Amino acid sequence: MEDIVKTDKSIATEIGEFISEHNGENVLVIDVRDQNSWTDYIIIATSTSIGHLKGLVRQLKVMLDTNKVGILRRHKQIADDGWELIDCGNYIINIMNKEMREFYNLDKLWFSGEIIYHSSKSS
Repeated sequence: MEDIVKTDKSIATEIGEFISEHNGENVLVIDVRDQNSWTDYIIIATSTSIGHLKGLVRQLKVMLDTNKVGILRRHKQIADDGWELIDCGNYIINIMNKEMREFYNLDKLWFSGEIIYHSSKSS
């Protein structure tokens, strides 16, 4: 059986789909390769509660490990402040509560990047 080689873009899309399937809201995967030199994809999602955020991050870590995506930096403990940033090098994942997302407005910061995935669920 042949191994299927996944592209960075397909992995970024899979991360977005995974978050959406686990009830993340308004999930965006943005290709930012032309905007910076430190990452390729920004993933932004809204969680519905601190409990949801914590559970989603735990499940996401398993998914990333299964796909052999290493986590370079993240909080030792999942944050209670409503925002978890997971740095995977080529992928920067931001899972935020609604208030944090509205305040920091990362969607607007990266508006010039190409949206390669957007979930149908919105907050």
